[in-house]
Amino acid sequence: MPPKPNNATSRRSFLRYASLAAAGNAAGLRPFGMLNALASSGAAAAAAPASYKALVCVFLYGGNDGNNTIIPFDATGYGNYTKLRGPLALAQNSLLTLPGLPNFALHPNLPEIQALVNSGQAAIVANVGTLLQPTTRAQYLAGAVKPTNLFSHPDQQEEWQNVSASGSTSTGWAGRLADAMGSSHNGGASIPMVTSVAGDTLFCNGASTTPVAVSPGNTSGSTCSEGTECTARQTAAQSLLTFNSGLSLVTADDGITANSYRYAKTLADASASAAPLKTVFPANNGLAAQLKQIAQIIAIRSALGVDRQIFFCGIGNFDTHSTQLTTQATLLAGISAAIGAFYQSTQELGVADQVTTFTMSDFARTLQPNSNGGSDHGWGSHHFVVGGSVLGNKIYGTYPTLALGGPDDSGTNGRWIPSTASVQYASTLAQWFGVDQSAMAQVFPTLSGFKTTSLGFLG
Repeated sequence: MPPKPNNATSRRSFLRYASLAAAGNAAGLRPFGMLNALASSGAAAAAAPASYKALVCVFLYGGNDGNNTIIPFDATGYGNYTKLRGPLALAQNSLLTLPGLPNFALHPNLPEIQALVNSGQAAIVANVGTLLQPTTRAQYLAGAVKPTNLFSHPDQQEEWQNVSASGSTSTGWAGRLADAMGSSHNGGASIPMVTSVAGDTLFCNGASTTPVAVSPGNTSGSTCSEGTECTARQTAAQSLLTFNSGLSLVTADDGITANSYRYAKTLADASASAAPLKTVFPANNGLAAQLKQIAQIIAIRSALGVDRQIFFCGIGNFDTHSTQLTTQATLLAGISAAIGAFYQSTQELGVADQVTTFTMSDFARTLQPNSNGGSDHGWGSHHFVVGGSVLGNKIYGTYPTLALGGPDDSGTNGRWIPSTASVQYASTLAQWFGVDQSAMAQVFPTLSGFKTTSLGFLG
């Protein structure tokens, strides 16, 4: 079965699970997480502050193969790569060159990403992964402290999203950012700081703030297939929310569901007068639909009264144990086109310098191919950061030595020990976003294990 975002009830409280079901059935727009009220239903601010910033996470579920995303291009590096990759090696004449980074090239299905890197609006962050402290091969083999359940899809998805010691925490780093910044930003906002267009995810959950989930293409929230009965059914559903059952869990769930109706109405009202985007997003592209929805919400930021927003979207399935060459090629083509269109939409909206998009994924994949035309679960991988504030056309971090059993291999098949921690990557994004230094330990409890807290890829 393909890996999916881990939504097991054992990883969530009953309240959170129940609220998702109730709000989703009632309105199609689902707030989830802890039960703190984010904002009143009062009027939103008249204009978005000039200090507006947004972070957009693009999660590549299943573990994208970084080894075939960023490829050595110099004669020696490519020769070594093709020797070790065997049947998974990409032809050198098919790769997309990077004049500013002549020793590296991109997968041939990343032309929009190539253009963004070459023009300075995108950067590559090399060999990033979950770590609790800087770790060498010798330290790893000697039993150094490391994250729990490495190479496990659900655990590594959650550890990327919570940048914690394990996947067992109930909050993600976006949610904790909202916790830390809620009192100083979005004071007049009518929706939460964090929005997911890809369902429930740990990344969005705060301890004292509530995210909201939106179905792409449905900011009005309500969905119904009962024809003329829809209005009556929705009215009845909303009236039930005022019934005092005396049961704390039901009352709490009613409050969350009521918020979902309120957020739906807020988004629908704000969207009604918004001009349609001129940017054309690719059709039949799931990630493009999510990013288009995010762009549409950014477009109504003035009506929503927000000066900070965090968005989550995701796409799979990168778990390429077989038929990797064709599967990854199709996925990367869709991602490149979607991110390219989204960056163009931020230019159209005049916020290209104020929106930073970044990728995350479970892990990379082994350099050594398996016997099924694929590769197996890895560790450190390469990621893209895109936006007008990105100091692009550069590689940040250290590209691994491509050697089986070499200095960066955790074993003998090319599972790279990360040279950069996911918490350092997240911290760099958060500092650009404006988190106060005094709150860094609250948002990133494992950051103290690293001397470098900013990787420098944002200006």
